[in-house]
Amino acid sequence: STTASSPTAKEEQVVNGHDEKDSNPFAEYMWMENEEDFNRQVEEELQEQEFLDRCFQEMLEEEEQDWFIPSRDLPQGMGQLQQQLNGLSVTDGHTSEDILSKSNLNPDAKEFVPGVKY
Repeated sequence: STTASSPTAKEEQVVNGHDEKDSNPFAEYMWMENEEDFNRQVEEELQEQEFLDRCFQEMLEEEEQDWFIPSRDLPQGMGQLQQQLNGLSVTDGHTSEDILSKSNLNPDAKEFVPGVKY
């Protein structure tokens, strides 16, 4: 009987390190076939991102030019005037009770609504 040369059903025949069932022994390297297309696509994406970054930076610079920044946009003497204006208050030391006691307005009067006749 000659059973030594033929493999059984449970054994797998191996040819050059690959299974016989493996249809394409180079399948794991097939990505290299389109490497140039892949590289071109990645490069285009990087250029697009760089372009968007430049556009965004230019937009921020234009916006910054339109903003009013007192230290930059006012003449030098105006800075002191701005500080003096910030130090002013509306009440000038009078409390609300003082104002109400000197008022000659009628507290019981109806509220004024423009366009309504009483």
